[in-house]
Amino acid sequence: MKLWRSKTLGLLVILILTVSLVGCSSGGGEGSGRKFLTISTASTGGTYYPVGVGMATLWTEKLAGEGIKVSAQSSAGSVENVDILRKGEAELAIMQGLIGAMAWKGKGVFEGKKYEGLRSISMLWPNVEHFVLAEETVKTGNIMDIKGIRMSVGPSGSGTERSTLTILEGLGLSTGDITPEYLGYTEAATAMKDGRIQGASMPAGPPVAAVADLFASPIDVQVLEFTEENLKGINSVFDTWYMYEIPAGTYSGQDKPIQTIAQPNWLAVSDTTDEEVVYKLTKTLFENLDYMYGVHDSAKNIKLETALSGLPAPLHPGAYKYYKEQGMEIPEKLIPPELK
Repeated sequence: MKLWRSKTLGLLVILILTVSLVGCSSGGGEGSGRKFLTISTASTGGTYYPVGVGMATLWTEKLAGEGIKVSAQSSAGSVENVDILRKGEAELAIMQGLIGAMAWKGKGVFEGKKYEGLRSISMLWPNVEHFVLAEETVKTGNIMDIKGIRMSVGPSGSGTERSTLTILEGLGLSTGDITPEYLGYTEAATAMKDGRIQGASMPAGPPVAAVADLFASPIDVQVLEFTEENLKGINSVFDTWYMYEIPAGTYSGQDKPIQTIAQPNWLAVSDTTDEEVVYKLTKTLFENLDYMYGVHDSAKNIKLETALSGLPAPLHPGAYKYYKEQGMEIPEKLIPPELK
């Protein structure tokens, strides 16, 4: 009798554990399993993290009935985010356009490590190039005026340095054509005011505090412009920049628009993420922009009309489906490979 009871108890324990495991695998959703997604951002003190948290909160609130829950996690930034997506440690990530272009091509910091599973959802906000020169060194007002000057290219190892060097390459220049200094934005502005350098590369969303400080200072400065031909050369290295106009009045004494270029801070996704899920994420994002605009000033740049600007990797089929529904024209390079 004791042996029979012992066997019966054992079978009951196994049955309970089996039912529990089945319940966990379905995630408690009605009719289908819940879908838990993670969006990887950057350090908590930057812009990526609060925007990522905002999107995760929006999606979780609006798609609760669909069984979709999204959480945000901090990271070391764009380069690590590529590896996080590749390893399946997150399904979504915010990253810099240039880093995405390097990962997609398997070049630069990802030399020989092409990430073919990288897909795009949307451009979020622009990283606008500000090449600021002391007025006395400006000859034409074009970016080529940097040749021969002493200028800051950004801190060593930074995203600013990486993008500046890529732009130089696209223009047919190198650090041998300038005298490079490796300074942060505040330090570069101070060095310009002191006359120790004549220019600086300061990419960011306008108005950039350090650039505004220079325009308001006693020295005369100018932000150099780019042409379509300049852009073409730069995109031949890594295709992620696009023309961008800084409106007149953005900086003190700036009485006319500035034609420069920008690269996107964009929303990336793994190609293994379910198509219908990505479709719902994309649709929900663009149908609730007022919510996102309240999350962070940078999020005010999220707009359907600029969603495809500068994207370095093809669209995910789910995002592609949404944009086609909106009647948008999709460039050939952004059509998902799996749909060709």
